[in-house]
Parts: sequence; C-alpha cells; structure tokens
Amino acid sequence: MWQLSSLKSVSQVLGLKIIAENYRQARDSYKLDLALPDGSQIELFSFNAAPPRPSFPEAQGLRHLAFKVDDINQVVQHLQQHGVEVESIRVDEYTHKQYTFFSDPDGLPLELYQIA
Repeated sequence: MWQLSSLKSVSQVLGLKIIAENYRQARDSYKLDLALPDGSQIELFSFNAAPPRPSFPEAQGLRHLAFKVDDINQVVQHLQQHGVEVESIRVDEYTHKQYTFFSDPDGLPLELYQIA
C-alpha cells in the first residue's frame, strides 16, 4: 500500500500536472484533476470511510488500468523510491513484452507495460 498523505502526492509520484483540486463539502471528499501527457486527463476522488472495493480479476467491473511505459525498470525504480510496492517484472507469454503490477492507494491494481 502507498504511504501517501494526500492526492497531491499521487501527482508527484506519477509526475502529472495538477489541473484542479476541489473539496466537495456536501460529500466530504476531494476531487483531483490531473493532466496526462497526451492532453487527456484523469480524475481522482478521495472519500472518508469509503467501503473497500473488490480488486482482483475474478471481481466484476473494471479489472485494472494499464500504463504504457518506455523503460519499465526506470518507472519501477521511481515508484519504489516513493514507497510504492511493485511486483516482480514478468514477460507476457504472447507478446514477449515486460510488465508488472502495483496497487493504487485503494488497493486497486495498476499495470505497467513496456512497449519499446
């Protein structure tokens, strides 16, 4: 699990620019908008006392998100330097590309997949 004190720390670890951060009083939650390198954006939400969500492949719904990287070793090292636990790097048996998984602060799986 990540040892992060706020959603802003997520932007620092991932190297993404903060577009906006808003506290939503009616929901006692924060919404953080981050800019992705291709110009799109991702929204992250933080809720107090949110119920746990299933995160493994057998659960219904979103299985995981994958991020394309040029140098998986460099990204893994960066995450580990920020206290993020990362699984061992594996090789996809069909594409022969390297990949690995780590968990977001809520325990949901995120994948790194080396394209180069």
